[in-house]
Parts: sequence; C-alpha cells; structure tokens
Amino acid sequence: MNLNAKIYVAGHTGLVGSAIVRRLKVLGYQNLVLRTRAELDLTDQRAVQSFFSDQQPEYVFLAAAKVGGILANKTFPAEFLLKNLSMATNVIHEAHRHGVKRLLFLGSSCVYPKYASQPIEERALLTGPLEPTNRPYALAKIAGIEMCWSYNRQYQTNFLAAMPTNLYGLNDNYDPELSHVIPALIRKFHEAKLSSAKEVLIWGTGTPRREFLDSDDAADACVFLIKLPPEALSRIVRAPDVAPIVNIGCGEDLEISQLAALTAEIVGFRGKIAYDASKPDGTPRKLLSVTLLDSLGWKPQISLRKGLERAYQDFCNCAGQRSESASLNLMPR
Repeated sequence: MNLNAKIYVAGHTGLVGSAIVRRLKVLGYQNLVLRTRAELDLTDQRAVQSFFSDQQPEYVFLAAAKVGGILANKTFPAEFLLKNLSMATNVIHEAHRHGVKRLLFLGSSCVYPKYASQPIEERALLTGPLEPTNRPYALAKIAGIEMCWSYNRQYQTNFLAAMPTNLYGLNDNYDPELSHVIPALIRKFHEAKLSSAKEVLIWGTGTPRREFLDSDDAADACVFLIKLPPEALSRIVRAPDVAPIVNIGCGEDLEISQLAALTAEIVGFRGKIAYDASKPDGTPRKLLSVTLLDSLGWKPQISLRKGLERAYQDFCNCAGQRSESASLNLMPR
C-alpha cells in the first residue's frame, strides 16, 4: 500500500475509524477519503454506489457501525440488525464492483458463541449459540464476515475481517445509554467524584471476565493487516475451510470488578463500588486467541493502565461539551 494510495475509511469519526485515520497519517498516508454520516449514508444503496463510482478508492477500512452496550442492544435490536447489515452489504458489494484492492471489515468479538472455549479461536465462529442480548448486532457482523469470505471465493477479492476485542480510547462514546463498559465506568466514577457520592452502583455481579484493547493499538493492528505481504494475506483470504478472520486483542483479561477498581483509582473516586446482581452479566468470559496475529508479527504496545489514563484525560478534555447525567446503567458487553 504505497503512500499515494487512495484509502477510504468508513466511520472515520468513530472510536476505531478515527484511530485508523490517526495511524495512517502518522505513517505518511495523505490521500484519505473521508465522509461523515451526513455526507454519505452507508445504509443508502444508491448513495454508496454513487460514492464508489465517483471516488474509486483502492483500499477500504469498513469501521462504520451502529454500536452500543447491552442496554442499547436490548432497546434497539431492529436498528442494530438493519443498519449494520445494510452498511456491510452496500460497502462490501461496491468494493467488489469497483475493484478495490483490499478491504478490511471490522467485526466484533460478540460474533463468537456465548460459551466458546477460551481463549476463542477464529475457528469458533458459528459453532454455538450467541449471547442473546446482542445477537442482532452479532448476526449483522457475521453476515459481513460471510460476505467477505463469499466474495473472496467467488471473485478472488482480498477482503479480510478483523475481530477486535472490547475497545476503548480517544474519541470514545460516553453517552449514558449507548456507551460500552469502560467509557461508562469513566463517566460514572467522574460524576460520582464531582458530587462526592459515597457509592457507585454497577449492573451485574462484577464477575464476568473481559479483555480490553486501546483503540490506537487496534488501529495499528488494522493497518498492519491490510498491508500484509501478498503471501501472508493469501493464506488467510484463500483458506478453503476457515473464514478470513484475524482476532485483534492483547491475550489477557480481567474481571469487571477488577476493571472497576482500577478505573475508580485512575479517576480518583474513593467511595464504595456496589453491584446489582439482579441485572444481566452478559457472556461469562470473552478472551480472544491472538495466536494468528502474533504469528504474523504484531503485538500491542499500550498497557491497560496507560490506556485508561489516556482515556480519562480525553474525557476530561471534552467534558465541557457533554451534558451531565444523573444516572448511568453499566453492563459489560
């Protein structure tokens, strides 16, 4: 991927997309095609067709998605299914029609079965039932993976699917109804500190285990994957019996209660952390196997503590732009 290559980053204003743009610019890529949701609705088939015909990108990062935690997934299942399915269908198909050299589709670790063996290998896809609370979102992402695999087989495209673990970092979503566990915890503890609250209540038991990766590390892995040498890429996208998936993670996890304690420490909340066991926990454990990614030569660089410190500083820098919220539901995804 030469420095003059025309690269389209779909979802460049989001957590992962913005990190991919930052990483590409650091590496010297300047010919980036970026469109906001208002400028290009990826669920609009005709609009996507017109965009690809006009711009003719050579490489595509499909990081656009409707995302959220358990509460958002339970509240808006139809939107999560329809919008994510439409975006994947439109972009992947037009990438094929217009001869895109390589495409990287951003999936999610929730595509794997709820009770998959740990750590979860890429081969675990479609080997068991999904976590019910985010099944519509997961099914849309699985369809995107299957599209990449099908187009690779039928049309010899080079479409790769990256399955990142739970991500957090700069430019995260701190909305009280839509945020994932880390931004939710950061906001919850920050507001509790400001109000001198003595206790913070978190949904669930605190016992589920989760793996977390800074979005800048995830972006570095995505750029690394789309730039793989042809022979390495071919082994993945031409595999006859395995979907073209590469897990992106750090290979380590911790309990939500441990994460909450660490986040509270970094934010500076000194009160009690309580758990509402009547609320759902989600999948008991979700740790990705990173054996394949490791064998390709990539490793993360940002520790969880360092990443949380950066994320909290980013939250504080933008705090004036956010409205205060009196309550927040926290659940791991």
